[in-house]
Amino acid sequence: MNYFNTTFAIVALASCSAAFAAGVSFATFDTDGDGVISKQEASANMQLEKLFPELDVDGNGELSQEEFAKVQ
Repeated sequence: MNYFNTTFAIVALASCSAAFAAGVSFATFDTDGDGVISKQEASANMQLEKLFPELDVDGNGELSQEEFAKVQ
């Protein structure tokens, strides 16, 4: 069930956000260049902020490039 919810959320994010549809890169959100997207950085995009908990599979409060890649 959780897999279904995550997949649905990723599809919703990709289809609802013009930024993601245009292929926005990881670096666009990693504004401080530390190699991860923090919750604060994710807040720049309402959809990404909403899905942050689902995408942060390791629960460390940051999105790695691998976790972020699920929305592209």
